[in-house]
Amino acid sequence: MIIDLLLYVLIGLSFVCFYRVVFGPSIADRMVAIDIFGILVVGICGILVIKTGRMFLIDIAIAWIILSFIGTITLAKYLTGKNLDE
Repeated sequence: MIIDLLLYVLIGLSFVCFYRVVFGPSIADRMVAIDIFGILVVGICGILVIKTGRMFLIDIAIAWIILSFIGTITLAKYLTGKNLDE
């Protein structure tokens, strides 16, 4: 029962982050919202692993975090004005 509540809270917060991605005032705000959305997706995957026992969701969560980290590093380099190969 508490797991279901946590799942619904995370899904609700995902919609709030999606709103910030669409209507964010700057690129940096949108990127922060995308990072938070990624963290929420990993949390949702973790709750679903506990609830259903399907372990492949852990692989999805790890892949999502790695891609989110790469995107954050790329945006940081872009905002500082450096090339990606530096």
